[in-house]
Amino acid sequence: MTTRPSLITQVSAWEQEYNHVTWGGPRSIKTIRNHLPQGSRVLDAGCGNGRHLLPLSRLYRTVGIDISKKALVASKTYLEKSGQYSEHLVSSITELPFDNDYFDGIICYGVLQHLFADNRHAAMSEFKRVLSPGGFLFFEAFGVGDMRYGGEEVEPHTFLRNSGLIYHYFTAEEVESLLEDFEIIELENIRSQKRFRGKLYPRHMVKSVARLR
Repeated sequence: MTTRPSLITQVSAWEQEYNHVTWGGPRSIKTIRNHLPQGSRVLDAGCGNGRHLLPLSRLYRTVGIDISKKALVASKTYLEKSGQYSEHLVSSITELPFDNDYFDGIICYGVLQHLFADNRHAAMSEFKRVLSPGGFLFFEAFGVGDMRYGGEEVEPHTFLRNSGLIYHYFTAEEVESLLEDFEIIELENIRSQKRFRGKLYPRHMVKSVARLR
């Protein structure tokens, strides 16, 4: 039986990962802008090196959290170079250090896919707690049809890599279940192909916009 890695082990794995993660430029926040008015209070839950947090900080009152200190240092640096500011905190998304009903929106892109099932549900409980009624959750994660699916399975559709990182792959039905206390505004299976060494491989993301009832 595979031993489940501790939180300390997972943090260490992410610190190692951010030794070679590159910036890659800011990402689009068009979806967020379509739903949240300027000046809203927004949490980037698992902000990494700030690819979404930078453009978010230009329009919203933002907080970025991550379990990796290296990621947060990189994010602060990128924001400062662009003349932007956001609060940054070391935190797990399963125990958020915020009051109830604190945020108007939460962005969780590429984060729940790195948690075990109990922690995914714990994170969703925390999101519901800190979101104000009618607040929005913006979600994106790997889907089961992705080229990276597979490896040492430790839970259904969940794999442990040699790096110590966890990779879970979602179905649309699983996302719907996680969002049972939300009104689902959008739910998409985004499928594409990536060419690698002359061959095409499938990519699959599940993306959602949901409003807390």
